[in-house]
Amino acid sequence: MPDQFNADKRRRFYMNSDAGSVREMPRQERTYAQQHGVPGNEQLQQQYNMPGAAGSQGVAMTYDDVIRKSVTSFAVLLVGAGAAVTLATLMPGAAMGLALVAVLAGLVLGLVNAFRREPNPGLILAYSATQGFFLGALTWVLEVQFPGVAVQAVTATLVVFGTVLALFKSGKVRATPKLNKMFFTALIAYAVFSLLNLGLMIFTDIGMFGMRGGWLGVAIGAFAILLATYSLVLDFTNIQEGVDAGVEQKYGWAAAFGLTVSLVWLYVEILRVIVILRSLAE
Repeated sequence: MPDQFNADKRRRFYMNSDAGSVREMPRQERTYAQQHGVPGNEQLQQQYNMPGAAGSQGVAMTYDDVIRKSVTSFAVLLVGAGAAVTLATLMPGAAMGLALVAVLAGLVLGLVNAFRREPNPGLILAYSATQGFFLGALTWVLEVQFPGVAVQAVTATLVVFGTVLALFKSGKVRATPKLNKMFFTALIAYAVFSLLNLGLMIFTDIGMFGMRGGWLGVAIGAFAILLATYSLVLDFTNIQEGVDAGVEQKYGWAAAFGLTVSLVWLYVEILRVIVILRSLAE
């Protein structure tokens, strides 16, 4: 099961905990960035002036830096996926066993990265590697049953990502407090449903998709794709406001982690919907 739930958008740009000495503003007077962990300019200046402010010497995060870190994260993910496909071709049984280990490791690493106050590049790249291995093994299994499904899922994921990015850059799509509340409520409900469905798949003979079979599964999958898409909007918002606020360069890794989680989630949901549709057509 994808571990999008363990990264419930707590991957935010944290500063040092010493910032608690700064006067707290009423929530309605704070910007979206300040409400979600990105301090304002006054807070940033105070923290940069503190003795142990940062090993990065106060270098601010930039879009180019986020892009480099994100590309690195996805490169590691692709290496993991390639390793899984290669191993699955040679030793399918061993690959599936390691895929289970990768799922569990990804869950743990996702939780660790989501709740850390300081981003750790090693842990983030380890998460990318384990998720890549899991995705590679999963895609290989489904590709054997439904030839061409991998290309379809990858293409659809890239199209959604590119569309959301273009709309966000044009200002036509934005995260709002009202949408955020709806998103988190829906995310919790979806997480509970998915855990219940997973339990039924493991302990009963309900089938490959559990309660997500047939057209109901397509509808639930479409809903999950919308959630993953809005998750990307939140990631872009965090990146934009982090750059505007001048947070430290190291928090570019937090941005890369957020994008990795959202795109993995989006890919898995799209892959699942395509497989369900292909199975209905047979």
